[in-house]
Amino acid sequence: MLDTKGLIVCAGFVDLHCHLRQPGYEYKETIATGTEAAAIGGYTTVCCMPNTNPPIDNKAVVDFIKLTAITDGSARVLPIGCITTDRSGKELSNISELIEVGVVAFSDDGSPVSDGELMREALEVSLAHGKIIIEHCEDVAISGNGVMNEGDLANKLGLAGIPAEAEEMALERVIALAHLTGAKIHIAHVSTAGSVEIIRLAKEQGVKVSAEVTPHHLMITEDCIVSGGVLDTNAKVNPPLRTQADVDALVRALRNGTIDVIATDHAPHADVDKMCDFNHAAFGISGFETALGSCMSLVHSKQIDLPTLIAKLTVEPARVLDIPLLGTLKVGAPADVTIFNPDEEWEVDADLFASMGSNTPLNGCMLKGRVMATVFGGKVVYRDRDVQLEVM
Repeated sequence: MLDTKGLIVCAGFVDLHCHLRQPGYEYKETIATGTEAAAIGGYTTVCCMPNTNPPIDNKAVVDFIKLTAITDGSARVLPIGCITTDRSGKELSNISELIEVGVVAFSDDGSPVSDGELMREALEVSLAHGKIIIEHCEDVAISGNGVMNEGDLANKLGLAGIPAEAEEMALERVIALAHLTGAKIHIAHVSTAGSVEIIRLAKEQGVKVSAEVTPHHLMITEDCIVSGGVLDTNAKVNPPLRTQADVDALVRALRNGTIDVIATDHAPHADVDKMCDFNHAAFGISGFETALGSCMSLVHSKQIDLPTLIAKLTVEPARVLDIPLLGTLKVGAPADVTIFNPDEEWEVDADLFASMGSNTPLNGCMLKGRVMATVFGGKVVYRDRDVQLEVM
């Protein structure tokens, strides 16, 4: 039995959006290392995005991920299948088959479905099967070769920018299609104040839309790209880090319910992907192990309360997936528990990450709030050395 005196005990965290890289990119992350990092971050359920190699668009890949998670994993892994075959945006994947083998949602994450007719068909099929589409909202014709937020800082640094409109115009289109079909749509990693307003209005109009925000979009801004006078490729992410006004709008949206969920978008990379010039560096931040500490900064600054934060990490993502026994401690639910100290101060040391990806702009930062133990399926899968076991 764990000694939890003075600690917060809640349901295990549920992450709607992460990248475990396996199969195909095991030099970046594996299911074993990714779920170990997830457990350290308090996550007992993670939904893995389909941009693997091969992608999650067929039964064989789903079966491989599920079996590997059972044998090597420290958390429940729920696969997200491709909307289109090979994430090519040309034809729908076999959605019925993928649902039969355990896919819980569909996304071409990182590759938006630009064909409006195809997206309409995907929404209609998902509605018929009772599953949700998760869309990465980006008009690639507008974002082009951008590598950071478009604005004064990008101009000063001489870097190509990604305007807010690249996200917002794509968002308006997919919300219009969700309204047309009556299907549910979930918006991945919202990053702009304008997107918040679009989602708010859509909800008022009865569109079945939910949305997520990442810890890094809630905590840091584009200013983190410049660190010690040099460009920090670890702060390069898509959608890009935005302005303080965007961060403030995202926090308000999280507080008032316009944004439903906090999702990590954990995107680990090998050093070779990041230790290069900014234009050629990969997009992505390794986020599992810093998620709680990042989000607790909002609680300590009194921008949101602790029950709201816990809900956004547990029951709300489970509600989006329509899996009522996840993210809860009610009778009959899996024995998934996260135990954390909201006041524990610690320094981020990316060299100590369980994840193979040490790509975080928070390296060396002090965070307040740390997971002390994680229980998955009744088994302690992570325990901080300061948490004692009581002998019963």
